[in-house]
Amino acid sequence: MAIVGPSGAGKSTIFSLMERFYEPTGGEILLDGQTVKSLSRADLRGQIGYVEQDAPVLAGSIKENLLIGSPDATDKDLKRVLAEVNLSSVLKRDKRGLDAEVGEQGIMLSGGERQRLAIARTLLAAPPILLLDESTSSLDGLNEQRMREAIDAVAKNRTMIVIAHRLSTVVDSDQIIVIDGGKVIGSGTHKQLLRSTPLYRELAATQMLD
Repeated sequence: MAIVGPSGAGKSTIFSLMERFYEPTGGEILLDGQTVKSLSRADLRGQIGYVEQDAPVLAGSIKENLLIGSPDATDKDLKRVLAEVNLSSVLKRDKRGLDAEVGEQGIMLSGGERQRLAIARTLLAAPPILLLDESTSSLDGLNEQRMREAIDAVAKNRTMIVIAHRLSTVVDSDQIIVIDGGKVIGSGTHKQLLRSTPLYRELAATQMLD
C-alpha cells in the first residue's frame, strides 16, 4: 500500500501512529484484528521494519552495515537480501565483495544504493511489516527504476506500506491512499484515483503520469 499527498499532509504522522510514538485520539489501529494498544511497544515494533528517508550508512564495509541489526546473519543471508533489493552489482565492483568499504556516510554508493542498502539491512530481520519512507526526489531515472524493482521484490512476502514521493514508484501498488490536511480524500488503484480524486490527478499530471 502507498500513501501519497502534498508536503505536510500527515504521511509521516501515520507511520508514527503505527509505531505508537503517538496514540490515536480517535479510532483504532489494528494488527491482525487486534488493537495495537494490547501489545507492548517492544512487541509491536519487533514486527515492524522501518526505513527512513535519509537512512544512515556508516563508515565501514557493506557487511558491517548489514550486520548492524542482525549480527548472526551469514554471508549467504547477506547476499540474498542484496539480491532482493537489486544491489548484487555492488559486490562486483571491488574484489573484496562484502568486505568492500562504503566510505564515510556511504560516499562510495549512490543515493539510491544507500537507500537500498538500508532496506536490505532491515530485511535481514525478516519483519512481517515494512514501512518505507521512500524519498526518490534526488534519484536519476535508472536508480528510480531500480528502487521500484526493489520495492516490488520485497513486497511479495510481507505487508509493505510506502510513503511515496514519486508516484512512478508506486503506480502498481495494490492500494494507494491519498491524504490532504490529515484526512483521507481518496483510495484505490492508480487508474481508479485518476478518475475519482482531483488531487491525485493533479499530482500525477505534475509528474507526467496521467
